Amino acid sequence: MNNLRIYNIPSFFYIFFHPSVIVCLAVLLLSSCKEEEELISSVNFEEVEFADFVELDFPYITTSMDARNLGASFPDDNISPRVLAMRLGNEAYACFDTDMLRWSVAWTGDFLPMVTMAQISYKDFYEKKNEIPRIGGTPHFATGQYPGWSSGEALFEDPRPANPYPGAPSWGPLDPSMARWNGHYLSGEELVLAYEVDGVAIHEVPGSRDTGQEIVFTRKFKVAPGDSPLYLTLAEVRDAEGESVSPLLGNLKKDGKITSATLQVPGKNAEIKVVDNRYLVLEVAPRDKELTLAVGVSQGGDGNSGTLEGALADMELDFPDLKKGTKQRWEGEVLTKGRMAPDTALFVTDQLTLPVPNPWKRNVRVVDMDFYDQSKAAIVTFEGDVWILEGISEGLDRLSWRRFASGLYEPQSLAIVDDEVYVFGKEGILRLHDLNGDGEADYYENFSNIMAQSIETREWASDMVVNPEGGFYISKFGSLDMGPETSSPKSIMGFRAGSQHGGAVLKVSADGRSLAMVASGFRGPYLGIDPKTGILSGSDQQGHHMPSTPVMLIGQGDYYGVAATAHREEIPEPTPPLTWIPHAVDRSGVSQVWAHSEKMGPLNGKMVHLSYGRPGLFQVLIDSTGNAVQGAVSLIHAHFPAPTMKGEMNPGDGWMYITGFALWGHASDTLSALLRLRHTGKTNVMPEKLQAREGGVMIRFGTELEREKALDIANFTVKRWNYQRTEKYGSGHFRMDGEVGEENMPIAGVEISEDAKAVFLVIPDMLKVDQMEVEYDLMAADGTAMKDQVWFTVNDLPIPNLLAEGFGEVDVDGTIADFDFTLASNEEEALPTEELGEELFIKMGCIACHAVDRETKGKQGPTMKGLYGSVREFKDGTSMTADEEYLHESIVDPGEKVVEGYEGEMPSFLGVLSSRDLDAIVLYIMSLGEEG
Repeated sequence: MNNLRIYNIPSFFYIFFHPSVIVCLAVLLLSSCKEEEELISSVNFEEVEFADFVELDFPYITTSMDARNLGASFPDDNISPRVLAMRLGNEAYACFDTDMLRWSVAWTGDFLPMVTMAQISYKDFYEKKNEIPRIGGTPHFATGQYPGWSSGEALFEDPRPANPYPGAPSWGPLDPSMARWNGHYLSGEELVLAYEVDGVAIHEVPGSRDTGQEIVFTRKFKVAPGDSPLYLTLAEVRDAEGESVSPLLGNLKKDGKITSATLQVPGKNAEIKVVDNRYLVLEVAPRDKELTLAVGVSQGGDGNSGTLEGALADMELDFPDLKKGTKQRWEGEVLTKGRMAPDTALFVTDQLTLPVPNPWKRNVRVVDMDFYDQSKAAIVTFEGDVWILEGISEGLDRLSWRRFASGLYEPQSLAIVDDEVYVFGKEGILRLHDLNGDGEADYYENFSNIMAQSIETREWASDMVVNPEGGFYISKFGSLDMGPETSSPKSIMGFRAGSQHGGAVLKVSADGRSLAMVASGFRGPYLGIDPKTGILSGSDQQGHHMPSTPVMLIGQGDYYGVAATAHREEIPEPTPPLTWIPHAVDRSGVSQVWAHSEKMGPLNGKMVHLSYGRPGLFQVLIDSTGNAVQGAVSLIHAHFPAPTMKGEMNPGDGWMYITGFALWGHASDTLSALLRLRHTGKTNVMPEKLQAREGGVMIRFGTELEREKALDIANFTVKRWNYQRTEKYGSGHFRMDGEVGEENMPIAGVEISEDAKAVFLVIPDMLKVDQMEVEYDLMAADGTAMKDQVWFTVNDLPIPNLLAEGFGEVDVDGTIADFDFTLASNEEEALPTEELGEELFIKMGCIACHAVDRETKGKQGPTMKGLYGSVREFKDGTSMTADEEYLHESIVDPGEKVVEGYEGEMPSFLGVLSSRDLDAIVLYIMSLGEEG
């Protein structure tokens, strides 16, 4: 019967409903849907409207808090570098200090002003006048600089070791044997805090209730069994009159106001106590089973137990099942389409388009990333968000972005270990857990907060790399003497005391519970690590006591020259870097990445150094054949539209991915970008090896050279100079005899290797020196132009072994002996011009920090437009007219007169620029017009 029905159906119906046709139609329909998807293909940050930094449906942000000046009744010593600023409903807020496990302050009215660096620049991208947060409303109660919880007795003094620097506060968490912050859970609209006191696990749900007469701040607890009494200081009121109404109620009265604490607890396992007419304390008795209870704290009521008990009477003491996770907050994905770069150079950068705009109107300034696999990665932003990116493919045709976590404190590092996401920010290292598999983090675990963090705004948690043997290496900025002044006394020029871990590289154990100092004496270090060998590298920021940009191989016990961050009694001689890089070449060095991948062509197996300020990438050539390791850098030429901060190798496709965003001085096209550095296979014109030797410099290239040009001395220029490490910002250039300036080195001859891929420049009087530069204008055998520079440091001068490098017999000594040094005399310099001044203004990086028009966004220094002839007001209260003499001084000694409203962050160009160059730049600045 069924067969008859089939045969009786018209043939076109049979064809239409045939299974193969249905499959084809489904494929066509799906393809059509994909074509109709709206994929973002480009981002213009200036045209996007971003929502407020604080999202109304998220219960907290992580930040700092200065609560020292709340009034005469409140503690006068109350400052916290790490707090969860919690939104509790009813326009009520509180800060939980994760180092001290205390509520530092509770208030009503307005939330915190958005004044930290990430917050203030969130919409105004280049604003840098940040402040320390203070409450935005009316304070109700606070606690001082002592543990919130303790075991055995209540503590009202700070038990942490004193800061080694006299007069500076103690920083860092409580000793873990006393108490430890474990992390927090998201549970619906609530926040659940998790910590332990004397090994006893405690969970807390903060909240608030409006009785109609007052706001009651509520704290619900689940306390594990324990043999010792526990004490929680709820509030402190100075010079108060205490009243213990009952075991369930205590009051502190002052100036007509009553601060009260009440308790809801089954049985007689806890009570409220008034101590020293100053503190409201919760005592939890020893218990042999789990205890749940609730506390309410308020200010301004009549202290009547009925009012407060009523606020807690209907409070459920049950706790959610935290292991089940919570509902999604950020449903949906944002789809983007990447942009492939044409293969016009040896290396090109493809762009993975960022999810801007997005449904949450969230800014996305990407700072670091890591990979789960070839197509999936996690990315952290300066806003404190973590995104999951999927769909990474060769063509970047369809990229899917989903939000995974939020609320973090100015993070700059992310790593994935065993498919778990770790993020390093000012709160420490978090490990993020998706407990229910819905694609969002439910538990923000404190993997490690053992590294101290001061409240100083420039003590950045700058970098974290995975130790192949387990755990992590981290780096922290020193407390730079910039931004708002808070509690740290000044240390040396350019630095405040900060924490005992500022300006250091530290090793965090595999369980996150122990910490070891690796190296110190940094200003603002970033890191890299070779995942195969475990070799640790780093860079630092030029500034006070840091003469230029270094690239370093970091070893145990190394000291890199900043006494304020030495963290040792006897300060040794500074460890020499692998190489220095001139300021004009790399204004701000950041991290490194090792390119272990055949897909990276000539970079395979090499270290790549990232420059924020340029922006751009350098290959690092390491020479370890002598008695001291030394290195060289040369540019990786490609287009970098945004600052380059962190790099990561994709283990699947073998290419390098680069993240970064703009805030400080830079020369970028856009605010932020996620890039892929791709090798195209074109002629490799990069140097592959450099050796500084007695009698000269050997450079090996990745391609055969055109011999005639390679043997022409006129196609090479060699310079050298030293730096001076002083309290001034950066260093000028100095000759070997200490005089100001650079030395142009004579080249006695050029030798070429038998395979025509290497040259040896015969240079008389080779010496150990901080910086050398070789500029060349060559040609590959296939006609490809090879005009470039290489910069290196000479820490050692071994005897050259040119036979081993593929050269024939070379008589270096004879070539030098026969050289006519009169041929090396310098030509007379041309006259200075405005045109030359403009060229130098750009080449030296001045354009990155100083505008030449009235638009100063993204610039660290004042505009040059109308500068000449204007009256300059200085930080020391003096003033003067900006004449030619002032302009000259500002270039060669910028720290002498710092303009009011700016930091002294400009390096000296003493010895970097000749007299003619200085005159040319001054002429150019004068050409931009006088004031008015």
